Amino acid sequence: MSTTSDNRPLSPHLQVYRPQLTSFLSIVHRATGIFLSLGSVLLAAWLIALATGGDAADCMDRVLGSWFGKLALLAWSYALFYHLCNGIRHLVWDAGKGLEIKDVYTSGYIMVIASLLLTAAAWAVAIL
Repeated sequence: MSTTSDNRPLSPHLQVYRPQLTSFLSIVHRATGIFLSLGSVLLAAWLIALATGGDAADCMDRVLGSWFGKLALLAWSYALFYHLCNGIRHLVWDAGKGLEIKDVYTSGYIMVIASLLLTAAAWAVAIL
């Protein structure tokens, strides 16, 4: 047990560890969850503006139609698909499958690629 006179940390810190795919994907999963929550507030505001009509709906159309609005929608849709794919990955783990380190890394890469492809497909359909 460390005392205050020691210059050693009480527990390992991030500076001790080399970043790994698994830790990066875990952090991004949490970040996408937060971003989805914030995007849901924007979605609710958009729905309220549509229900209200008039100037509110026009304002939301201008905001979401701007380059910044489209970028935010793209990021939100990627967060949605990332969170979905990673959630499915965790369900597989909960079933006791794919827990070997090689499988964890393989499923991590597959999840990232799948989330990118799903985002691209959703935007391709939305644009058409």
